[in-house]
Amino acid sequence: MEATLLSEFIQLILPKLSSLAFAKYKLHRSIKDDIRFLEKELRMIHGAIDDHQLPTWKVDKGCVLSLSIEELREVAHHIEDCIDRFIYQAACEQDALLLRRVVRYPRDMQSRQRLAAELHLLKKTTEEAHLRKERYSVFAGQSSPMPAEESAYSCSSDPRILDTDLVGIDIPRKELLEQLQEGQQKQLKVISIVGSGGSGKTVLAREVYNSDGGQRFSLRAWVSAADRSPSQVLLEILQELGRPVSDNSDVGSLSADLREHLHKKRYFIVIDDMRTDHWGAMESAFKADNGVSSRVMVTTTVHSVANACSSGNGYVHKVRRLGKKHSKQLFFKKACPKEYSGYMEPDSAAALKKCDGQPLAIVSMSQFFRKMGWPTRSSCQKLCRQLGRHLEKDETLERMRRVLTHSYASLKGHAPKACLLYFGLFPSDRLVRRKSLMRRWLAEGFVHTESSSCENFDMLLDRNIIEPIDVGSNNEVKTCRTYGMMREFILHMSTSQNLNTLFCNGAVGRKYVRRLSLHPNTPRISTSLDIDLSLVRSLTVFGEAGDANFDLHKYQLLRVLGLEECTYLGDDHLKHICNLLLLKYLGLGSAFTSLPKGIEKLKLLETLDLRRTKVEVLPIEVILLPSLIHLFGKFKISDKVKRTSELQNFLLSGQCNLETLAGFVTDQSQGFPQILSHMKKLRKVKIWCERTASSTNLSDLELAIQKFIHDEKEETHESRSLSLHFDEHCSEDILNSLKEPCYLTSLKITSKLLELPRFVKALRDLRELCLSSTKLTAVLLAALTELRSLKYLKLIADHLEEFIIKDQAFPRLLHLCFVLQCPTLPKIEEGALPYLMSLQLICKDLVGLADMKIEHLRCLKEVTLDQKVTLETREAWEKAAKEHPNRPKVLLFKTIDPTESEHTDHSVDSEPEEHEIVEASVDLEEPEQVFDSQMLVNKGSGSYAMTKKRKYSAVQSSSNGEASSSFDDMGTARCLLVPIDPGL
Repeated sequence: MEATLLSEFIQLILPKLSSLAFAKYKLHRSIKDDIRFLEKELRMIHGAIDDHQLPTWKVDKGCVLSLSIEELREVAHHIEDCIDRFIYQAACEQDALLLRRVVRYPRDMQSRQRLAAELHLLKKTTEEAHLRKERYSVFAGQSSPMPAEESAYSCSSDPRILDTDLVGIDIPRKELLEQLQEGQQKQLKVISIVGSGGSGKTVLAREVYNSDGGQRFSLRAWVSAADRSPSQVLLEILQELGRPVSDNSDVGSLSADLREHLHKKRYFIVIDDMRTDHWGAMESAFKADNGVSSRVMVTTTVHSVANACSSGNGYVHKVRRLGKKHSKQLFFKKACPKEYSGYMEPDSAAALKKCDGQPLAIVSMSQFFRKMGWPTRSSCQKLCRQLGRHLEKDETLERMRRVLTHSYASLKGHAPKACLLYFGLFPSDRLVRRKSLMRRWLAEGFVHTESSSCENFDMLLDRNIIEPIDVGSNNEVKTCRTYGMMREFILHMSTSQNLNTLFCNGAVGRKYVRRLSLHPNTPRISTSLDIDLSLVRSLTVFGEAGDANFDLHKYQLLRVLGLEECTYLGDDHLKHICNLLLLKYLGLGSAFTSLPKGIEKLKLLETLDLRRTKVEVLPIEVILLPSLIHLFGKFKISDKVKRTSELQNFLLSGQCNLETLAGFVTDQSQGFPQILSHMKKLRKVKIWCERTASSTNLSDLELAIQKFIHDEKEETHESRSLSLHFDEHCSEDILNSLKEPCYLTSLKITSKLLELPRFVKALRDLRELCLSSTKLTAVLLAALTELRSLKYLKLIADHLEEFIIKDQAFPRLLHLCFVLQCPTLPKIEEGALPYLMSLQLICKDLVGLADMKIEHLRCLKEVTLDQKVTLETREAWEKAAKEHPNRPKVLLFKTIDPTESEHTDHSVDSEPEEHEIVEASVDLEEPEQVFDSQMLVNKGSGSYAMTKKRKYSAVQSSSNGEASSSFDDMGTARCLLVPIDPGL
């Protein structure tokens, strides 16, 4: 695994090394020769590692190879340090005035001479490292592979589980047994069970397979797909069914043989641990319309595999984790010997937090604790502090280690591994905002484009390595986190390989640090840390940081500065920010009230996040930053702009690269409305229009909005989002003045709307719409049905006039959300909303079904109600859901007391996709299944979202539902869907 990380790091620094040979740096030929030598050497090291690395559980690398990898890592780090120092010096030269350049010329020459000397030394060091490895490799010998039975080890659970080991499995087993029953259509159904490694997927499948319902099929087979090709899986199925076949047959002939053998027979086949999408190659073997209601069950850790298998007439069951009560019950059962059953209950909170409700983790940890003499000899806190080291070597944790390592090794390529380990910078109790995280990946150099950043995030999500916490009604993940034991794996991997360094227990442990994170609940650092701050690339502070360690003069190579949750540092600490010439990401917290003019020297800055700050007036120098792409906050430009001509030339020359401006305030002062129309690359804009806005500013604002939404090229499909907030005294007449042709993909309007503005009906390709008003009229609602491209619609109002959603209305709508004070809902005719998947009715006074019929919504998958609705209303919707052909989940939208939150949100409502979420842990137990080896569970605890002094979550009402998040934060509130005991 160490080799993998080194290989990834080399892959990241190779482009930087190559860039030094560019003509703009004016390097001597001998220096370029050394650069090319090091570049070739690093490529060879990278290739050799990729060719020969094996998973750590299969091969004992030996001390010599480990030392060689450590030495090569140091060489690679020194190369990157050398490159970045030179680039920093070159940036200083470029920033200096002509006279200063003349004065500094001798010093600049010295920097090139120093670069030449360092590169020559690195060349020599690389050669010595290679010779040293060759000299001592004879003593290393050849690593011995593990026994065959171990090397063939699968991450699947052992199916040999005794019935007495199972606890609380009845409800999920009942849910899946219902899926085995013959349906009215008598078609083949593919049932997918998906969850993270060690969550009990295989055991649940085995329970269903061995049940009375599972044995009523005339043909049955159980096969494993782990590390097997489609042809091998089909071959084993045929062998299990007693059908003789040649081992040399290809997928086509095997599919034909199996299809013939299964013809007109009712069969039940379980394909366990499918790690890649083999279904496309095998699907033809299973005739979709066999007329006898056959079933195929697939277990997998990959969501896309589950969706591919169960598309069409299928069903996906999401496995969840244990709640606090049952986690504790299982832990004590396995960790505490019987003779100590009456012993005073020891503290197990730290261990259970590490396990995070993950069944295999609880069993592994409890066995490890028992071995270490807990509860009488070893303390829980001490064992948990050293868990990363034990996880790497202890035999008791072997199975957990293999599951985690397989999840990591399954990531294809170098970037997703580096992106995963980056999660180690964040405290375990913090939710991580997706878009902020992806911008940090870009700033760190892990990825090079926004699309690749999205791809890597989706890969981690798809493989259940990270989990979504808050998901909008447009299915976009807002926040996420890593689960307990995976986090321990990430922490140990990233810190041991010097990718991340954490200060959370009063010590750092390294002098040369690349990414430093100061965690909360740590005493303020009054003395300087014994580290070289000039080499730090990323600094993230949660809580407090001492003055001694925040001298920006020392952080020359910093690329990422994350102070959003820093409570101690303020404006005075930014006075030397001009020193951070390589900075690409800057996020500030609530203690900051203004920005220094020196920020104009941050020519490489790409993201500036001021949403948590009290900055109300933005220096014009920020707009003049040539690399700035994303700007967040709620501010205006000062009237006293002294660089108007410079700003005008900057905008007219096309140097402005701003894509996100979310957002600015329009009042009586001149500012953004006048310059907005000159920002040609904008894709997301948020505007607050206040009552003090002058008529001139409103006219300029109208013109700016008109230019932003203007549809110049009909073939474009790029994302373009607009959010408009009018206060109660500000006229929204400008909305009716906007003209077509116009183009937006997302629109939010908060205002007193009596009718739908004309330009909204003319918008091409509008996919997301949120309207917030005191009253939404029938005329306005009827006009909405004409929006043929709409996929996501959210309506927020005190009162909704009666109207009917008629046949053929909303032909593409997938998610529909109502947030209402009065329980007036529309009537739905048959043929309307043909593809609606999610219906959210957030109204505490809702009575029964309110004349809303859902039986015609053939694609409906979930219904969300306010948690305060009566029991009768809840039961009415559960009954309607059970009678629906899809059996949609019924979820409850719960309001929680904001005082329960551990953290306070100081952010402004500046970007819907990235509102801050405040956590509040609760223990909501629901029926679970628990067994000693591996457990299938329903998650019992979760985090809750709070926005604008309110915090929400949605909880599952029916026992057969699965957790999901589906309330968008485009409006004033959002939710997080968490399973809950239906009896609560």
